[in-house]
Amino acid sequence: MKRLPTMAGFLRRTANVTQSRSLCRATNPDASWDIHTTKLEFVNGVPDIPCYRVMDEHGVILEKEPEMDKDTTIRVHDCMVKTHVMDKIFYEAQRQGRISFYMTSTGEEATVIGSAAALEDSDLVFSQYREQGVLMYRGWSIRQFADQCASNEFDIGKGRQMPVHYGSREHSFVTVSSPLATQIPHAAGAAYAFKVLKGSRVVVTYFGEGAASEGDFHAGVNFASVLGGPGIFFCRNNKFAISTHHTDQFGGDGIAPRGLAFGMNTIRVDGNDVFAVYEATKAARQLTLETQKPVMIEAMSYRVGHHSTSDDSSRYRPSDEVKSWMDRCPIKRLQAYMLERDWVTETEIAQLEKQVQKDCVKSLVEAEKSEPPHHSELFNDVYDVIPPHLLEQQEALAKHMDANPGVYAKVI
Repeated sequence: MKRLPTMAGFLRRTANVTQSRSLCRATNPDASWDIHTTKLEFVNGVPDIPCYRVMDEHGVILEKEPEMDKDTTIRVHDCMVKTHVMDKIFYEAQRQGRISFYMTSTGEEATVIGSAAALEDSDLVFSQYREQGVLMYRGWSIRQFADQCASNEFDIGKGRQMPVHYGSREHSFVTVSSPLATQIPHAAGAAYAFKVLKGSRVVVTYFGEGAASEGDFHAGVNFASVLGGPGIFFCRNNKFAISTHHTDQFGGDGIAPRGLAFGMNTIRVDGNDVFAVYEATKAARQLTLETQKPVMIEAMSYRVGHHSTSDDSSRYRPSDEVKSWMDRCPIKRLQAYMLERDWVTETEIAQLEKQVQKDCVKSLVEAEKSEPPHHSELFNDVYDVIPPHLLEQQEALAKHMDANPGVYAKVI
C-alpha cells in the first residue's frame, strides 16, 4: 500500500520549492544583478495557493485519517465548546452592563484551538485578541477569564488592562496589547532570542489579515526573515478588519503570498477544519525548529460575531452571509466526525454545554462580587524600587482614601 505523504513532508517540499526559487538570494544575495533577459515582461500575481484540509464541511474525511488521536480530539472538542459558550455568555454580560467590553472568537474556534493543540505548553504565544482558546486549552479556568474581565483583586493583571487583554507568564502567554500588530516585531525578536539560546521552544504570534496592513507587520516579518529563529506567524484571515472587507484592504491574494515574498515557508489552511489547522501547525513547528527560519500560516475562516461589543456588523454585511457561515460552524463539523465514530453523543454534547453555562454564570457572579485591586497597586510593577516622587504620590493617595471612606466603594 502506498504511504500517503505527511503534512510535515509537504511543508518540507514546499520549503525546497521556495528555496529553489530564491536560490540566488540564499547562495549569493548579489546574484540578482547578473540574471538577465531580453524579454520585456512584467510579473503579475503568484501561483494559486490552495487551502489544506483534511475533512469537508460535513465532517467527512477526504483522503487520510487525521493525525490527531482520539483523546486529543475529545479535549479539543470540549475546549472549543467551552470557549464558544463562554464567549456567548460573557458577550451577553457586557450587554447587561456587567463588564465593560468583550470580543468573541465565534466561528474561529478551530483556528485558535486547533493550533493550540499542536504547540507545546512552553511555546511563547503573542496573541492579538481572539486567542482566548489558547489559554483555555492550556488550563486557564473560566473563573480566571471572569476575574480579568471584571478587573478584580484576583485578576493577574491587577485591573490595569481592558477586558479580554489576557496574559499569563505561567502559561507562556504574553499580555494582549490593543494596538494592532505591535506583537509581531516582539515575536520576531523573541524568535531570534530563542535561536541564540539554542533551545526547543517556538514563538507563535497570531494576527488578523487587517493587522497585516499595519507597518509593524512588514517590519516584524522582515526582521524575522532576515534574522531567523523558530517562529510561526499565524494569520487568522476572517475576511473583516472591523467593518472593512478584505477586498477593500488589499489587492493581492490574501496574506500567504506575503510570506513567500519575505522568503518564508508558507502554507494556507482551511481555518474551520480543526484537523487541518492542527496538522499544519504541528508541521510548521517542526519545520521552524529544524530550519531556524520562520513559517507563515494563513488560516481562512470567517468572523461570525461582531468585531467587538462596540461594533454592529449588521450595518456592513448581510445577515444571509453570516447565517451561511454559521451553518459551516467548525464545532458542528468536528462533532459530525465524532458522532459518526461514537466518540461523543448528542446527550453528552448538551450536558457539556449546560455545565459550561452554569460555570460561566457562577464565575461571573463571583468575579463581580470580588473586591477591586487595592489602590496601592497603581504604583507597583513599574520600577524595581519605587522612586521618591511616586512614593509621595502613593502616600497622598492613601491619605485621600482614608479621608473619604466609602466614596469609592464598589457598587454591585
